[in-house]
Amino acid sequence: MLKKLIEKLQSMERELNQFDPSKFKDPLATQIEWSPIKKGGANFGTHKLIETDTNRLEFKASLGAKIFYSIFTIMGMFFAIIFPILMLNTEGESMGFGIIMPVLMGLVFTFVGIYLFYHGIQPIVFDKYKGIFYKGWKTQESINYNISSENFVRLDNIHAIQLISEYCRGNKSSYYSHELNLVLKDGKRINVIDHGNLNKIREDAKKLSEFLCTPVWDAT
Repeated sequence: MLKKLIEKLQSMERELNQFDPSKFKDPLATQIEWSPIKKGGANFGTHKLIETDTNRLEFKASLGAKIFYSIFTIMGMFFAIIFPILMLNTEGESMGFGIIMPVLMGLVFTFVGIYLFYHGIQPIVFDKYKGIFYKGWKTQESINYNISSENFVRLDNIHAIQLISEYCRGNKSSYYSHELNLVLKDGKRINVIDHGNLNKIREDAKKLSEFLCTPVWDAT
């Protein structure tokens, strides 16, 4: 009860403290959206920024994220494959339809885990050699360098780095998730990452800002 009351007061406090983008002294900051691009998000740090060399930065999935994705897959495979084998060895043919539900649930968990892993470890790259940012498994050869999209933009089109927070309310717990977005020169925004470790996302934003020579607009 006390925890819920504290969370409610914190939420009300954030709503009362209206953010003023004019403090960045940039006309574009007052014209863009300051609401989350993606709803929801993890309550832990899912990515970390790695400098592969002086001209290339990559966001890679954190160890915690990989473990989280793997748990879904391993649990799913257990109920879909190992659990039925164990039950059949002990119960024999008497199991009948009683084994179908665990198998179906196991398959669901397996596919969810594979989906999360596939998207969670996708490349997120800032490449000065080619002068581009890209996100996803699409090969660089298939990218249209003249057209910006939610997964690709030229580095010289990035105007600023935007940090915003979202209050996520769940059935058992509530938390803040934080977005790191790219603000383009035309005011469009591209989401890069979204997770719950504020200190880490600020640290990565600072490093990325120095790499791109662009300001950080921090509204967290």
